[in-house]
Amino acid sequence: MAAAFGVPQVWSDGGWAARFGLPPGSSDTGYGHNRVQVAAVSDACAASALLADYHEAVYEQTIKLVSGITDADLDRVVDRSWRPPVTLGVRLVSVLNDDAQHAGQAAFVRGIVLRAN
Repeated sequence: MAAAFGVPQVWSDGGWAARFGLPPGSSDTGYGHNRVQVAAVSDACAASALLADYHEAVYEQTIKLVSGITDADLDRVVDRSWRPPVTLGVRLVSVLNDDAQHAGQAAFVRGIVLRAN
């Protein structure tokens, strides 16, 4: 979302990496982490409402960004590295799809945890 609107990501702009126990200023978002690295981030999340705070910060930025979109904005090309180039409208649909997938994954993991207890 941030790149499509030309603004910094909440992750890199708010010191979130360090808050989650990752290298400060890092663009490391946890992708490809091993079990030890995941546990360290999990411990940081369990110690506070850190994950909820991050979610709220991202939500606030997202609402700010999308609240001013017009129909004409949807055709604006935001990523030329794909063929065909990606428009804002396509990027928004892609982000919504990713979000729905992640919500489903979280619900699945929650079900596993609840079943184990």
